[in-house]
Amino acid sequence: MRDLFLKDWGWKLFSLLLAAGIWLTVHKIIDPKNTDAAAGGSTITYDNLPVTVVSAAADVHDCRVNPAAVKVTVSGPAGVMNTLKIGDVHAVVELSDTNRTRDLLLPVEIFAPANVTITSVDPPRALVIIPPAPEKKP
Repeated sequence: MRDLFLKDWGWKLFSLLLAAGIWLTVHKIIDPKNTDAAAGGSTITYDNLPVTVVSAAADVHDCRVNPAAVKVTVSGPAGVMNTLKIGDVHAVVELSDTNRTRDLLLPVEIFAPANVTITSVDPPRALVIIPPAPEKKP
């Protein structure tokens, strides 16, 4: 019985350390606790960020968006987040490559400075209400 524990104790200790290292690695991959806040970063939430409709080919000033504002959460390094202003983050709905004859449910795109990660957008889509085209008179 004594040989069971003492024979090749160096190999047994090495195997135990190797098993612990593998377990820690797999555990960290499956359940990462390293969020931006824990890594020295921070998070900011904008509750009423206005949504803007843009189009390269058409006039969109009469278009309306529902909802007119979205809730956006961004995160990043503390140095970047401390200098971030509300005007640095934009919510946009792009109409360039769409059929503009009817109302559309389109994704809300968020533009933010470098090193800023968009964590969530609520709601992720917005209804763009396109006004009817004026009637042509003969």
